[in-house]
Amino acid sequence: MNNKIKILLLAGLLIFLPGLGLKCSSPEIKQATQPIELEYWRVWDGPDDFAEIIARYQALHPNITINYRKLRYSEYEQELLEAWAEDRGPDIFSIHNTWVKKYENKIAPLPETITMAYSTTKGTIKKSTVTELRTTPSLTLKQLENNFVDVVYHDVVLPTTDENNQIKYSILGLPLALDTLVMYYNKDLLNNAGIAFPPLYWNKEFQQNIKKLTKQDLKGQIIQSGAALGGSDNIERSSDILSALMMQNGTIMMDDGDITFDRIPAIYQEQNYNPGVEALRFYTDFANPAKEIYSWNNTLNNSLEMFIQGKLALMFGYAYHLPVIKSRAPKLNFSIAKLPQIEGNLQQINFANYWVETVASKSKWTEAAWDFIQFAASSEQIKTYLEKTKKPTALRSLVNEQTEDQDIGIFASQILTAKSWYQGNNPLAAEEIMREMIDQAISNQSGLENVINLSARKIQQTVK
Repeated sequence: MNNKIKILLLAGLLIFLPGLGLKCSSPEIKQATQPIELEYWRVWDGPDDFAEIIARYQALHPNITINYRKLRYSEYEQELLEAWAEDRGPDIFSIHNTWVKKYENKIAPLPETITMAYSTTKGTIKKSTVTELRTTPSLTLKQLENNFVDVVYHDVVLPTTDENNQIKYSILGLPLALDTLVMYYNKDLLNNAGIAFPPLYWNKEFQQNIKKLTKQDLKGQIIQSGAALGGSDNIERSSDILSALMMQNGTIMMDDGDITFDRIPAIYQEQNYNPGVEALRFYTDFANPAKEIYSWNNTLNNSLEMFIQGKLALMFGYAYHLPVIKSRAPKLNFSIAKLPQIEGNLQQINFANYWVETVASKSKWTEAAWDFIQFAASSEQIKTYLEKTKKPTALRSLVNEQTEDQDIGIFASQILTAKSWYQGNNPLAAEEIMREMIDQAISNQSGLENVINLSARKIQQTVK
């Protein structure tokens, strides 16, 4: 009789405990539900910009805490390297799209599947909380290609070696936004010069407009510039502007690991036309006092400062320049236009500039870290971040929606045709070499072939 009572009591206990939300866990579930702290390092955006995304993620995974830290750009890379050397680095960190190859040895590629613990409530009258492990497939290469704009696949997919020493292609990062180079223009200066619309092409009309918009004093000093073109250090993102011109003109920046913008593509060889050299010539002519389109020199202030002061008609920049201009020059009558193209070209080419989120190879929680990145980068979650930061999307599904936005519509309209190029293992050095190339071209217009050849060889030395 006593044994029967014990059996009945045990059976009742097994029924009663789940009703209280208690459940015996397997060792795997205990491991997956242990407290996890993910350190997340970024540049530019503050914690408030991510608060909603992080809160929604932590609601799904209460055992995971995400500590967000914003660092200054000037200290960011040095801090990363020092932190990893002391085993205190972040689990998730941001890198510029041109840095992916540079950091590939410090990145844990996106795994094919991710196993995470999820808590769900079951039952109607007697509710119980059940924790279960779910293994879900990660974003595939095909999904990356379909969901994100083309330039992303080109930048974040690299060959890696698996545990069997086999080469495969892996995703090393995902973007939350994607910026493109545009043309800011001072409406008052264009109106005063009788120019009704900003230029669409880099053509004779563009050059005639620059002549009208550039003013010099009696000593020949530029007091109002038509366009920030031709210079290097005092022009915002001068290397990007020149790169965009070269690519639009048909320059092959890199081919099979070789920097090739000093070479003549096959389609131009019979014409003896070097698109890279001609793009460099076009750009630097604006800093040549002997040319009618002379509108820039190295004594002028920074292009952003000139534009804010109302002394520059056309400035080329990104979405991140917009809040700076609005805050520092609230009364400036300006607008934004698409980056000019080469008239007659069937294909538009714009220039991409963005950051990607990735996972450190030293992280103890690579699956959880990648799970959060995929969550944050999804179309369902990223909207709040994009709205707060006023940044253009990297997702195809949101492009049409953003093109209607008054502030970022122009940027979004260029995303599908945005491109970039691999600038070697030291992209900052490559940018400096491009700026040096501009300066050398200005002082040696007759030897542009030698200038561009030397620069290509210098950048090639950073490619591994």
